[in-house]
Amino acid sequence: MVIQPKIVKNVCLTAHPSGCAAGVMQQIRWVQAQPKVPMPKRVLVIGASHGYGLASRIAATFSGDANTIGVSYEREPSKKRTATPGWYNNRVFDQEARKAGYTSISIEGDAFSRETKEKTAAAVQEHLGAVDLVIYSLASPVRVDPDTGETYLSVIKPLKEPYTSLTVDVMTDAVSTVTIDPASEHEARSTVKVMGGEDWYLWIESLLKHGVLASGAKTVAFSYVGPELTYPIYRNGTIGMAKEDLERKAALINERVGSLTGEAYVSVNKALVTRASAVIPVVPLYISLLYRVMKDKGLHEGCIEQIYRLYADRLYTPGTSVPVDSEGRIRIDDYEMREDVQETVKQLWDKAAECSLSEIGDMEGYRTEYLQLHGFAQPGIDYGRESDPTAVDY
Repeated sequence: MVIQPKIVKNVCLTAHPSGCAAGVMQQIRWVQAQPKVPMPKRVLVIGASHGYGLASRIAATFSGDANTIGVSYEREPSKKRTATPGWYNNRVFDQEARKAGYTSISIEGDAFSRETKEKTAAAVQEHLGAVDLVIYSLASPVRVDPDTGETYLSVIKPLKEPYTSLTVDVMTDAVSTVTIDPASEHEARSTVKVMGGEDWYLWIESLLKHGVLASGAKTVAFSYVGPELTYPIYRNGTIGMAKEDLERKAALINERVGSLTGEAYVSVNKALVTRASAVIPVVPLYISLLYRVMKDKGLHEGCIEQIYRLYADRLYTPGTSVPVDSEGRIRIDDYEMREDVQETVKQLWDKAAECSLSEIGDMEGYRTEYLQLHGFAQPGIDYGRESDPTAVDY
């Protein structure tokens, strides 16, 4: 079949096998060109198949010489339907890592379930013995509680009052005004259940129970703060409630792993084009303006650059403790949050309703990066030719 992007409401429903492979290979090659990082050799990544999770796995292996296990929830392909991008990414990464002599195991299943946790602990025991680093990078809109069987859905809404702001259609550049009604108490609680820290805590409990969390192990979960511009829909909204819960759980996990001299951190990362961020109202417009400013200033980083810097300059800098902010969080959003960057973004935001985004923003860069997450817009690939969606050909 000829595979083309199919996008509905900023969500891409298809993925190109060869294009996904090209994206993984680009990140591997970039990492291989960087200095090695003196980090642990046994790494578990939960939510490992795209975005920050995939970058965490690639950087751990190809800059830190780590053996890895990755967990993600994927849809398999058929002869008439493509898989999720992560299905292709996992297979390319596993193949390249094994070719280079590393252990690489991908477990595809519901990370929220007890079954997947048990399966993962058994794989750690069999293939790695224990893990020294656990990355929690799960991004899901739905969670089934393993104890009650209740299904929780996350929502992206403000709290208490409606929020009106600018947003953009990422495929047409059309800027419009959107009003989002506040979340109900039930919606807010559900979002915390899905996107908060409870499942991260349960993962650590499971690893401890099975005796596969090594002495001195670190665990890191990813978060975002952003500027005041996005606070109503993000930090002060339902997602913000979930991220605050994530930070509270970090403190509890620190207590649990204390006997192993382990450490738990929340890493606040830069705003980037991800499959999750594309559906958050307001955020794509902000990212477009941010990209323009950071590229002009030579400060732009993608997922792989961010994670490499997390490993090299934060978690595993020899002879130094992990640098954190006043709330105990690692900050690799420091370039994004520079005063000069945010002041320029704010000035452009005030012009966004009247000016063309091609003049003041980087929607072309945003759109290209979003398509590349799904294997499209990769140079050198003939997207008009027939492709087998069940095979990764690269």
